[in-house]
Amino acid sequence: MIHPLILVVVFLVCTIAGYFIIKNVPSLLHTPLMSGMNALSGVTIVGAISATGLALIDSEPTGTKIFAQIIGCIAIILAAINVFGGFGVTHRMLQMFNKKK
Repeated sequence: MIHPLILVVVFLVCTIAGYFIIKNVPSLLHTPLMSGMNALSGVTIVGAISATGLALIDSEPTGTKIFAQIIGCIAIILAAINVFGGFGVTHRMLQMFNKKK
C-alpha cells in the first residue's frame, strides 16, 4: 500500500508544475488548450469511479468503507462539474469568435 504522505507530495508537485506550465502558455492558445483538457478531464471521472470501486472491494473495517464511499462520491461529483463546466466555458469562449448576423 502506498503511504498517503507520498500521494500528497505527488499531488503538490503536479499542482506546482501544472501552474508553471499553464502560466507560460500564450493567451491565443488558451481556448484550444482548454478544450483539449476538458476532454482529457473525463479520465478523472474514470479514475474516481475506479478508486471508489477499489475502496469498496478492499477488506477494511466498515467505517473506512463508508468514508471511502463518501470521498469517492465527492470526487466523482467534482470531476463531473469540472468536465461539464469546462465545456460550458469553452463553448462561450468559442461563441465570441462567431460573426454576429
